Amino acid sequence: QVQLQESGGGTVQTGGSLRLSCTPSGYGRLNRGCLGWFRQAPGKEREGVGQISGDGHSTLSDSVKGRFTISKDATNSILYLEMIALKPEDTALYYCAAAWRNCLAEIEVSRPIFWGPGTPVTVSS
Repeated sequence: QVQLQESGGGTVQTGGSLRLSCTPSGYGRLNRGCLGWFRQAPGKEREGVGQISGDGHSTLSDSVKGRFTISKDATNSILYLEMIALKPEDTALYYCAAAWRNCLAEIEVSRPIFWGPGTPVTVSS
């Protein structure tokens, strides 16, 4: 059974930074399939933040490019989302997600089949 667990969320001021981690279990090494970060703000639909393929190619949404970085650790065991220059509009519940299939060119909310419970990020103005 595949399970994903996020950590690292919290409350920061505008301009602050956070690093989210995702530790999968039952998925195996993260050098296959597609892993991603998604977020959902109150009253809004879930949206893609970034994704990374098994070979390390990453894609970020336009709203976070230049501020967020998605990566994996050297052992392909942990997924990260490094966030800097945070803005109040980044406030959301952030989810780690995974799919067995390769990443598509665009980040699709419908692509992952495994989801973590989410970790909250609040950016105060």
